[in-house]
Amino acid sequence: MNSTRKKTRIASRKLLAGALIALAALAGGMAAYAQPADALPGKGITVTPVKSSLAEESFQTLLVARALEKLGYEVEPMKDLEPATAHLAVASGDATFMANHWPILQGAFYANSGGADKLYRKGTYSPGAVQGYMIDRKTAEKYRITNIEQMKDPEIAKLFDTDGDGTADLTGCNPGWGCEVHIEHQMDAYGLRGHVTHKQGTYAALMADTISRYKEGHPIFYYTWTPYWVSAVLKPGKDVVWLQVPFSATEGTGGTQIDTRQPNGKNYGFPPDKQQIVANKRFTDQNPAAAKLFETMTLAIGDISAQNLRMSEGAASQADIERHVDGWIRAHRKQFDGWIDAARAAAAA
Repeated sequence: MNSTRKKTRIASRKLLAGALIALAALAGGMAAYAQPADALPGKGITVTPVKSSLAEESFQTLLVARALEKLGYEVEPMKDLEPATAHLAVASGDATFMANHWPILQGAFYANSGGADKLYRKGTYSPGAVQGYMIDRKTAEKYRITNIEQMKDPEIAKLFDTDGDGTADLTGCNPGWGCEVHIEHQMDAYGLRGHVTHKQGTYAALMADTISRYKEGHPIFYYTWTPYWVSAVLKPGKDVVWLQVPFSATEGTGGTQIDTRQPNGKNYGFPPDKQQIVANKRFTDQNPAAAKLFETMTLAIGDISAQNLRMSEGAASQADIERHVDGWIRAHRKQFDGWIDAARAAAAA
């Protein structure tokens, strides 16, 4: 009897020892895969952001940089390149990412840089981007102007003539941004050559002059987009109105025509767009944490416009923009930390 009890105790000890060994192995395996909350999957890796010459793109670019730094990446100062060149730089690896890619407006830049073979783009960083032509509301209502085609009327065109040549002067888009290609295409499609002059140069300076004319009570005619500070100064529906176009004449990738009509039947000439983070695909293949971050980050269009307005009012230095970014993070700490957690989880998977 005692012999039987002794054998039972020995067997129980062996089972307990085996279970402890198995638990230890399991714990060791879990430790190998789990990462601490402060894991730095980007440690030792340098990234280079790129943006256009538009200073207002610094805010959303720097916000991405802050998140990458939280993951351990070393972020170099932003480089300024116009969109077509920026896409090529990211595709080749000369730059790592850009935070201001418009998939419809800049679709040709994306395709010409190698498309999905060279570039990574997932998720929507900033939804609700729109663009189009605007005139001041007072002139629109007085002369019943609703459509850009009405600029063919010499009497209407003269209202917006700023240099005395008899044509309406459109404050337009910088060469190299992509929007100028669409505007130029529409000038031909709508038969506006000889009636409208597309004024190009430094957009911020041209718009400063446009706003000054508005404040002096003169008619204004300009192209703009959101998110940008202009619509916070000249408020759509209150100060200015969108002009419709006679028909859709916006080209997509490969020369395809895009239907720009809204669900309510109105047509402002450009389809609703969005902004995405575009990155070098080789980099994102090797850095799943950064890839998940780029896919996960979202920024409200109103937040971008509000920050851009602060820049237009004088708070536009690098230190100012960094302060704006840090303030946004403090106000949205839970959202920011959620991006970081998702990125770390992707690195640990």
